[in-house]
Amino acid sequence: MSETINYIEFGSTHLAASRSFFESAFGWRFTDYGADYTAFDGAGLQGGLYRSERGCRVEQGGALVVLYSDDLEASLEKVSSLGAQICRPVFAFPGGRRFHFVEPGGNELAIWSDKEPLV
Repeated sequence: MSETINYIEFGSTHLAASRSFFESAFGWRFTDYGADYTAFDGAGLQGGLYRSERGCRVEQGGALVVLYSDDLEASLEKVSSLGAQICRPVFAFPGGRRFHFVEPGGNELAIWSDKEPLV
């Protein structure tokens, strides 16, 4: 499909920590290409992580990658327990709720859901 998003790359200040986080949190699979790059699949879109002095943050004008979850609270607990910093707690918006987190390599991502919280 011409001119559609095909691949995404994240810079990481700690490549091994980013890889471990995404493997444990979301089950992404990785293939290493040298010491400074690892590709992933199983994320809905293929991509990679490369060694960098900075990660991507929204406050710096970076793009925000948003993941979907059937259970937002379980996702929040999981990423927190694996070392992510919650930088924007759960909030509602038209159509759902989401939160933002920074993974151990410095990249900000969000997780959203259109499901109501379990009471």
